[in-house]
Amino acid sequence: MKAFAMLISILVTAGCSAINVAQYSENKPRLDLFQYFEGETKGWGIVQDRSGRLTRQFVVEIRGTIDAGGRLVLEEHFNWSDGEKSSRTWTIEKSDDHTFAGTAGDVVGTAEGKAYGNALNWRYKLLLEVDGSSWKVNFDDWMFLQPDNVLINRAAMSKFGLHVGDVTIVFKK
Repeated sequence: MKAFAMLISILVTAGCSAINVAQYSENKPRLDLFQYFEGETKGWGIVQDRSGRLTRQFVVEIRGTIDAGGRLVLEEHFNWSDGEKSSRTWTIEKSDDHTFAGTAGDVVGTAEGKAYGNALNWRYKLLLEVDGSSWKVNFDDWMFLQPDNVLINRAAMSKFGLHVGDVTIVFKK
């Protein structure tokens, strides 16, 4: 019983730990989210389950525009390795130099983002279809801009504080 209580304690605390994105404030090249995604961007990605097994692959084409209200609108079109096609439209607002808020049809509430240096961290809940039902999955989503306009995106997915998988995407402008 003690071992079970210790395991639960570890899982709960692991789910609460967070890296402070501000530690990357001096990293270069500097990521300007609106500038990076305005126009056409392409990404190649994989989805892995909690054991690291590759479950799906995809290519995403993104068209980013700045609307009349100064918001970044991202139209994402996914082509999945199993033949599925899907789309998502993000609307992102910039609160200040470091803080962003985003919404999309399958995002529960508002995604909250912080950016410093070459890094951006998004946190949000996404509705995912799993075996015919819809799950609310937490995303801890990290983007790091590299030289030559390559953006590496790694998102950890969790449910009830337990790690359920990862999504990795490499974007090229």
